[in-house]
Amino acid sequence: MERPEAGINSNECENVSRKKKMSEEFEANTMDSLVDMPFATVDIQDDCGITDEPQINLKRSQENEWVKSDQVKKRKKKRKDYQPNYFLSIPITNKEIIKGIKILQNAIIQQDERLAKAMVSDGSFHITLLVMQLLNEDEVNIGIDALLELKPFIEELLQGKHLTLPFQGIGTFGNQVGFVKLAEGDHVNSLLEIAETANRTFQEKGILVGESRSFKPHLTFMKLSKSPWLRKNGVKKIDPDLYEKFISHRFGEEILYRIDLCSMLKKKQSSGYYHCESSIVIGKKPIGIRDLINEALHRETMGLKSKVKQIKELLLKPETQAKIRRELFEGRLINNSNSANDVDFSTTLT
Repeated sequence: MERPEAGINSNECENVSRKKKMSEEFEANTMDSLVDMPFATVDIQDDCGITDEPQINLKRSQENEWVKSDQVKKRKKKRKDYQPNYFLSIPITNKEIIKGIKILQNAIIQQDERLAKAMVSDGSFHITLLVMQLLNEDEVNIGIDALLELKPFIEELLQGKHLTLPFQGIGTFGNQVGFVKLAEGDHVNSLLEIAETANRTFQEKGILVGESRSFKPHLTFMKLSKSPWLRKNGVKKIDPDLYEKFISHRFGEEILYRIDLCSMLKKKQSSGYYHCESSIVIGKKPIGIRDLINEALHRETMGLKSKVKQIKELLLKPETQAKIRRELFEGRLINNSNSANDVDFSTTLT
């Protein structure tokens, strides 16, 4: 005789097995649904009391990797499309520096007239502090806001002192761009710190900017790319012999007074300087010895002109002319007294 099952027949066993399988499938489907939700990166175990940690962590890790990979691809694509069209400029206003560069340019042109097409106009001389991409008016306004925010950082860095930028010697970038060097000194570190602050300030505003580590302050005076015609005619490099006499030449000093947000593409000003969207002024405009001398000469000249005008007005008065006649002709015998009386002083004084 067969022994009976202990209260459980074969049908009941099948039912239990089927229920267990359905429960496992339901749990698995629930896990998959949670992973697909926007909050998939949240720790599901803590929030929902689910204990199947290895499976969830694996799926969450895979999802994070996909998100990171997608972000990297987007950044690479954005950087690939990056084409700077705006920049922060420190304009060169010292007439001594401008005059020295013009002498340098003319000396080069005398040796090779073709290079006249590669020269930067004197109204455009500047130091580029930062380059960026601003695609529309809204982004330009954001750039203006960033520039204005930069002002207090710079003034705090300089602590009321002027930042003097001395220029000496000549350098090139791959013999394609000629520039006047910024002389070595503590001012270089200060300028680099300003550039890094500008880079950080603009990036925090969401503006795509150039790499700060590539910043090398310089004053460009010529670049072959200004005229593709040069390459077609055999001018592929700037010959060092052309500027040999200026290798150690001191061009003068520029004092940081203004920083401009300029467009690379918009029409330049009548002065030759770039289209400027906005500017910040750093401290007070410095007054040099030459400025003081010019001001003194101007005041002296204006004073002399005023005195000459007063003298002319005095001599043109009838009573003054009569007094002069008496002093000149008194005690003398004048045969032609009528001719003497006809003298018109107004014609001799004007």
